[in-house]
Amino acid sequence: MTISVLLADDQAMIRGGLRLILEDQPDITVVAEAEDGVEAVELARRLRPDVCLVDIRMPRLDGIEVTRALAGPGVADPLRVVVVTTFDLDEYVHGALRGGAVGFVLKDAVPTLLVEAVRAAATGDALISPSVTVRLLRHLTAAAAPARRRPGRPLSERETEVVRAIARGRTNQEIAAELFISLSTVKSHVSGIQTKLGLRNRVEIAAWAWEHRVVTAGQP
Repeated sequence: MTISVLLADDQAMIRGGLRLILEDQPDITVVAEAEDGVEAVELARRLRPDVCLVDIRMPRLDGIEVTRALAGPGVADPLRVVVVTTFDLDEYVHGALRGGAVGFVLKDAVPTLLVEAVRAAATGDALISPSVTVRLLRHLTAAAAPARRRPGRPLSERETEVVRAIARGRTNQEIAAELFISLSTVKSHVSGIQTKLGLRNRVEIAAWAWEHRVVTAGQP
């Protein structure tokens, strides 16, 4: 199955570069490009791409608002949004995460990381890369407001292990191998964790883990 992608960035050269990287893959097709946030929302709602790759800083409507409009709470049929960010300059990624983004990619990331983020989002997963998202989550933790709610039902020991693995950037397959459990069991744990914590995806699980010190920078 081919993954359809919408690119949203106000710089034509960046859109062109992203298109070249993505369309070099046999399973990815760029179906549209948007040069501002309003156009991105309009095209996404009309074309319903599998993944929307959205820049944070765009004219008319920034990436946070685009993410909320396409994937935020209350959206009846949310789309999958991956945010493209320049980490050191971007002060708004936390809002995009809360708005429903399922992944983050640095603009200077290697092409394979971009491709992995798109494929992960298309399958309902999220890119939690140690080189990107964990670094970002550490930054968010340092600047975070008071910790969010504790789960209504405590996490089991196994669920806590899965949460730590997610926060360290492990994929479901890697978690299964590390914990000597099946892939279906990992997916079941992830679903249970989301329910207990009231979270929507793996990015939010990872953010929760860092904010509540379930995982720390000193852990392997």
